[in-house]
Amino acid sequence: MDEIRIKQLEIFAHHGVFPEENRLGQKFVVSAVLYTDLRRAGLTDDLNNSMDYGAVCAEIQRYLTEHTFQLLETAAEQLCMHLLRTLPLLQRIRLEIEKPWAPIGLPLNTASVCITRGWHTAYIALGSNLGDKKAYLDGAVDALRADENMRLGAVSDYLVTAPYGGVEQDDFLNAVLCVRTLLPPHELLDRLHEIEQAAGRERLIHWGPRTLDLDILFYDDEIIADETLHVPHPEIPKRDFVLKPLAQIAPYFVHPVYHRTISELLEALNA
Repeated sequence: MDEIRIKQLEIFAHHGVFPEENRLGQKFVVSAVLYTDLRRAGLTDDLNNSMDYGAVCAEIQRYLTEHTFQLLETAAEQLCMHLLRTLPLLQRIRLEIEKPWAPIGLPLNTASVCITRGWHTAYIALGSNLGDKKAYLDGAVDALRADENMRLGAVSDYLVTAPYGGVEQDDFLNAVLCVRTLLPPHELLDRLHEIEQAAGRERLIHWGPRTLDLDILFYDDEIIADETLHVPHPEIPKRDFVLKPLAQIAPYFVHPVYHRTISELLEALNA
C-alpha cells in the first residue's frame, strides 16, 4: 500500500498515570504512517481521492485533547481505532506517541508507544436449524453490520442443506459472508460467540441442533492453530454447505493451506 506520513505533530494534552499530568497537561509528539491507495489521487489530482493530512492532523489533535487516558498504550489504541473507523480510505495505520521528558526520575529524552492497526478480511459461515432459521441468520448479519469494528461485505444466498455429523435433526439454513474487521482473530471469535449467545445458542451436542452457528473460515491468509481457534477452518474442504455459498462470493479466494481456489475445492468435493 501507499503511504502518507505525518512526522512529529506536537500536541498539548492531559494523559498520564499521575494526577498532576491529567490536571496540568504536557506536550506529546505524534507520528503516523497512513496506509492507503493513492493511485487514483495521483491520476486525478483530486484531494477527494486521497486523505487530507491537514484534516487528519486536526482530528488527531482534537481527539487527544478531548480525551484523557492514563496510559500511552490506551491513547494510541483508541486513536488508531477512531481514525480507522472514521477515515474511509484508511486501510492501516502505524502510530507513535512520544512523551518527552516523561516523569520517571531519570535522565530521559522521550518515551514512546508505537503500534500498527488495520482492517482485516474474514469469511464467516452462518448456520441455523432451530426455530425461525432465516430470522437467526438475518439477526447475525444485522449484528455484524451494526458493529463499529466491522464493515460488512458480500453475503451469499441462504441455502437449505442436510445436517452434518450423523445427529438426527432438521435441515440447516446456511450462508457465508465476508466482513472487514478491526478485531484480531480471537477477539472476532469472542464477538461471534456473543452474537450466538444473544440468539440463544446452547452447546449441548457436538454437531447437534442450534439456533445459530458462526464459524471463522478464513482470516486474511493467516494460519492459526491453538486450543481455542483453528483458521482456516479444518473442515472447509469436506463441507459443500460451506463451499457452495463461499464460491458464490469468493470463488477465486486461495486457501492458504491447500493453495487451491474455493471453486477448485468445490469441484474436487463434487468429483
